[in-house]
Amino acid sequence: MTTKELTRPLRVLQLTDPHLMARADGDLLGVKTRESLQAVIGEVLKAHGQPDLILATGDLAQDGSVDAYRGFGESLQVFSCPSVWIAGNHDHVDNLVRVASEYGASARHVIQGGWQFVMLDSSVPGKVSGALADSELEFLAQTLEQHPDLPAVVALHHHPVDIGSDWMEKIGLTNRDAFWQVVDRFPQVRIVLWGHIHQEHEWERKGVQLMATPSTCIQFTSGSSKFSVENLPPGYRWFEFHDTGDFTTEVCRATDFQFELDQNSTGY
Repeated sequence: MTTKELTRPLRVLQLTDPHLMARADGDLLGVKTRESLQAVIGEVLKAHGQPDLILATGDLAQDGSVDAYRGFGESLQVFSCPSVWIAGNHDHVDNLVRVASEYGASARHVIQGGWQFVMLDSSVPGKVSGALADSELEFLAQTLEQHPDLPAVVALHHHPVDIGSDWMEKIGLTNRDAFWQVVDRFPQVRIVLWGHIHQEHEWERKGVQLMATPSTCIQFTSGSSKFSVENLPPGYRWFEFHDTGDFTTEVCRATDFQFELDQNSTGY
């Protein structure tokens, strides 16, 4: 067996939509979000062990507070790898960037294990829907132009495709055509990854794998025409990337986590 065959894959963990609050016992529809995040982290360590990189794809805080972001950063201290954080619609961007910098988690472009990871800010202050500013689209294009030979993962918070859920179609990426015009120019883009929709999905578009991942707290009902949550455990997505350009991925859930979900809520 050659040295190359012995090289293990790059292990990447995606955590998304923890909705933490300044209060340690803060809850979302009956789910204490710090406890559910801890349950997910425990499942990661039990099922997979240590990752090499963590992608945190938005709605890290429900209240946008510095204390919530510091709580998130502290929660990740059980991992020995770097993390990168991007904002969602509930986040306060300045507070997130400030605390992310304290934890060395503010990078927007990471090259590791023969892959590149491009992190985009699709948040729009005061809006639930998202959009990529011209500067974000330029950053994406310039970054991909500089590294044409490295397979790429592009991560953002808002969904850039329809997901078959009427109430969520209005709160996705509003300038998705402009986003895809950039992505379509670069064949090295292998994956587009997001959170926001609190559910698992996988599609393919023009050879690009499109992936959404469950929240580390509450889960939205897939295919629902109006706001609805379902009694599924919190989860995460795990990747293993090979320097050949191949990868595997799976979604796992913290099935031992006990919670009482308010399924009668009409919003959050």
